[in-house]
Amino acid sequence: MEQPVRNAMTIDVEDYFQVSAFAPHISRDSWPQRECRVEANIDRILGILAAGQAQGTFFTLGWIAERYPAMVRRIVDAGHELASHGYGHLRASDQTREQFMDDISSSKKILEDIGGQAVLGYRAPSFSIGPGNLWALDVLQEAGYRYSSSIYPIAHDHYGMPDAPRFAFHPNGANGLLEVPITTVRIGQRNLPAGGGGYFRLLPYAVSRGLMRRVNQEDRQPAIFYCHPWELDPGQPRMQGVGLKTRFRHYVNLGRMEARVRALTRDFAWDRMDRIFLGQQ
Repeated sequence: MEQPVRNAMTIDVEDYFQVSAFAPHISRDSWPQRECRVEANIDRILGILAAGQAQGTFFTLGWIAERYPAMVRRIVDAGHELASHGYGHLRASDQTREQFMDDISSSKKILEDIGGQAVLGYRAPSFSIGPGNLWALDVLQEAGYRYSSSIYPIAHDHYGMPDAPRFAFHPNGANGLLEVPITTVRIGQRNLPAGGGGYFRLLPYAVSRGLMRRVNQEDRQPAIFYCHPWELDPGQPRMQGVGLKTRFRHYVNLGRMEARVRALTRDFAWDRMDRIFLGQQ
């Protein structure tokens, strides 16, 4: 019997007030005073993955790890991969080369010191590596990372590199960093998102399931799914003064998310990014 394709379950570990769309409305100085809900939401996700016998990769902010080291250790103790989401959710495209090196190096050290395992992977906040800052991939390699999941091959108003390959590739040659894009499906002349985020909450679950199955069965490739802890938290505080589009994108179907992630663990086989793409044991 043919083994099912192993897909990559990935979690971007950040809290609701740290999302890029809220940045114009929430000052970083206010972060320490805000109600943090990430720990309870991560514990909920760990429970879902354990019940579904699924393992995954947790791209974690250094800012979060410093404040919740016991949570980070629970992630590692459950057998999941710990990876970096940078320190304070700054977009890679908003940093100089020197600032970016400092950001990714400090977060890597924080996570390794707390988690006690090598941190090999990085995901840029808001998928903010693209045509204008591909130098960031070289910096990641210099800092000791082996793969990135930061280029999203779609057209989007906040990010995206639609001409990038849809599946894992080496942008700077075979000896360079491995880039693993979020899953898309090619329909006509466009790549459509099929790996999580707001689309997963907005569209019926059967649509997302069908698109990921198409990638597994027709492309014979792993699907890369991502979500955030706050997406499973319909009780989070509502931000005031944000635009209608931002409000819709952030809050649509939060109450349905937990059941959908549970369904994913039943319908697909899931594993860590490092095992699937780097052959780590």
